Amino acid sequence: MKRSTYLYALSMAGLLFLLKLVDYKYLVYDLKMEYYVAIIAIFFTLLGLWIGRKLTATHRPEPILAAGTSAVRISLADLGISQRESEVLHLIAAGHSNQEIADTLFLSLNTIKKHTSTLFRKLEAERRTQAIENARRIGLIE
Repeated sequence: MKRSTYLYALSMAGLLFLLKLVDYKYLVYDLKMEYYVAIIAIFFTLLGLWIGRKLTATHRPEPILAAGTSAVRISLADLGISQRESEVLHLIAAGHSNQEIADTLFLSLNTIKKHTSTLFRKLEAERRTQAIENARRIGLIE
């Protein structure tokens, strides 16, 4: 934050110096006040856009499961997978249906469906087989 503040202050001082230099040497007799205002407005617009991009730049992580990646260990917390979702994932990998998982974990069928849809989203999968494959690739299941 300090670096961007100092950079902004330095650019403002440089602009002021440049405007005064140009004002005294060339533009006093040739241009009207509207041109001065337009030049300053364009400069500050560009400066504001640049600073805005620097301050609001967000880190866009790469996809978790890039094609052709080898097995990489990622923890459950990194993906935001809860302990219960992990249990559901292991039972899915064991080949159980949603009803069998619900009976095993003493949960309702709707809860299991919610856990599986959340798992599919977190593992970037559309089907059970894809979710299992992605989970194996990143080391969640063996």
